[in-house]
Amino acid sequence: MANNLFVTYDLNTPGKDYDSVFNAIKALGSWAKVQKSVWYVDSQYTCEQAAERIWAVMDANDCLIVIDASSNNASWYNVPQEASQHMKEYWFK
Repeated sequence: MANNLFVTYDLNTPGKDYDSVFNAIKALGSWAKVQKSVWYVDSQYTCEQAAERIWAVMDANDCLIVIDASSNNASWYNVPQEASQHMKEYWFK
């Protein structure tokens, strides 16, 4: 079964190469760019696997969230601590 992934990010480095991020997202499966920094991907990858692959081409000060709408799971990198803690606390309530 494929996973319904939503990918969102903030690229915080001036002059960042967006193409490398776009290509990493597109390589995950059948995709649609929904908004400026929101993508939908029908993928065989889990949200953790997808986030790892995308994060590999991002900078340490960027922010990434990948949500699997199929399994109600999520993975993120460099989300502000307060937001990260809030999501961990309330995600499965």
